[in-house]
Amino acid sequence: MKLFGKSEKQEGFFSKLKAAVASTKNELVAKIEDVVKGKKVIDAELLDDLEAVLIGADIGVQTSSEILEKIRGQVSRKLVNDPEQLRALIRAELRQIIDAGNQATVSPLADGLRVLMVVGVNGVGKTTTIGKLASLHTQEGKKVLVCAADTFRAAAIEQLEVWGERAGVSVVRQKTGADPSAVLFDAIVAAKSRAIDILIVDTAGRLHTKNNLMTELEKMKRIAGREIAGAPHEVLLIIDATTGQNGLVQAREFTRTAGVTGIVLTKLDGTAKGGIVIPISRELKIPICYVGVGEKVDDLVEFSAEQFIESLFESE
Repeated sequence: MKLFGKSEKQEGFFSKLKAAVASTKNELVAKIEDVVKGKKVIDAELLDDLEAVLIGADIGVQTSSEILEKIRGQVSRKLVNDPEQLRALIRAELRQIIDAGNQATVSPLADGLRVLMVVGVNGVGKTTTIGKLASLHTQEGKKVLVCAADTFRAAAIEQLEVWGERAGVSVVRQKTGADPSAVLFDAIVAAKSRAIDILIVDTAGRLHTKNNLMTELEKMKRIAGREIAGAPHEVLLIIDATTGQNGLVQAREFTRTAGVTGIVLTKLDGTAKGGIVIPISRELKIPICYVGVGEKVDDLVEFSAEQFIESLFESE
């Protein structure tokens, strides 16, 4: 994703990101420094301890093992011999993994109506994220409309309307239990008539094991594509950072069934498991588009690999 510059607003976003990853930094970087401190040589025990730190920070067993194998190879070839170099090596490896996973980019906003579909299980912050996305795009000068197609959960529509008010956008809704595809069709008609730039579609929280819900999602995608060329243009999967490796399991299954084009990692400010960014990037090769760093409507930050790693590893 594109990187931030040095504007006052973007510096504010960077400050929010640094605050959000503080717990992850303590779990990862501070412990790396503790392991390395005072060591004179790089031995097997030191490298094993570093691998344990990476796993403890939710970077995952396989990813952590691969990182340490690369470092062991450099040590065996005498390319590295100072324990103080290990911090920088780990930083470089993590950055490389994220960069590789985020090479795919979401296409820029084109003229005409663009449909953004939001998917994920219940409780991950889907409704909150939709409100924040609506606010973000509105601030960028786009006309935004929200479609309340989660008709399975009674409170979902009301919650979405609250967030719509906070973001200053309208919500197309029907009664609880209505056909989600019918709600989507109505929203598309409304969006066309109002010259909307971005239609954000809420969907029912679902698991890959719920065949009827996954079938409904496929139906919605077909209707969107029938009414608007190329729609849905984005399918964003919302993952709760506090779930750690379980979030990766969810992401793995959704990418198989929902055609996910991007990921939003929520609740980054409430966890020490921010390391989950690394295995998500390594395994899924799907861009992490945004991270949620708080409860306010403007607490959604565009993800930057550079700033994420800098936030973790910069010296106080």
